[in-house]
Amino acid sequence: MKHVILEQYKILVDFLGKALGPDYEVVLQDLTNGKNAIIAIANNNVSGRQLGSPLTNTALQLLSSKVYQTSNYVYNYKGVAENGHVLRSSTMFIKNEEGEPIGLLCVNFDDSRYEELAGKLFSIIHPPEFSDTLTKLRNNSLNTENNGNDHFAPITESFPTDIPSLMQKLFEDATCDLQTPIDHLNQYERKEIMQKLNTQGLFQMKGAISFVAKKFSCSNATIYRYLNEITD
Repeated sequence: MKHVILEQYKILVDFLGKALGPDYEVVLQDLTNGKNAIIAIANNNVSGRQLGSPLTNTALQLLSSKVYQTSNYVYNYKGVAENGHVLRSSTMFIKNEEGEPIGLLCVNFDDSRYEELAGKLFSIIHPPEFSDTLTKLRNNSLNTENNGNDHFAPITESFPTDIPSLMQKLFEDATCDLQTPIDHLNQYERKEIMQKLNTQGLFQMKGAISFVAKKFSCSNATIYRYLNEITD
């Protein structure tokens, strides 16, 4: 039954991709086969991903925090593509009869073409100082609006094309504020990082234990022990 439902969504991906146009990437990800990979994608020029690419950091965090239990979707959160373009992203949870997620339908809108045109128009009708001020005011306004949106994800989504890249990105996010080198961390500091990685959903991926053990220069058994301690 799961596969029948997702097959229908493949048709929707193709339809939405053609109906919305090339600035809208539409993605379907299968959560039933253990790989959590993309099984259908339209207008992949937006993020550069392909069939088989993994979940994003945002998708992992949404699943790890079980947002799907109280919401059917999240919308209008920030994503950043590999080419640096800022995307407006939204994700819908596809659920089975028990309310468990079996897939994700995602839409990522790249408005860079329109922003460029708007910038040219403003430069024609306004002096540079006014255009700069208006841009700052607009960004501040958007930030205030987003903070008041219950469905706005408080993280920036990235779009890795493979599992190793995703795990590396999650680890970098979890350790970016460290003042101490990784190989000099004490047990308490390691557990703090483990907690962040667990919240991000890293340990939902195959090979995560070995990946973190290598980063910490310790055994897989040590990572399993840390994980048991923070989840008890």
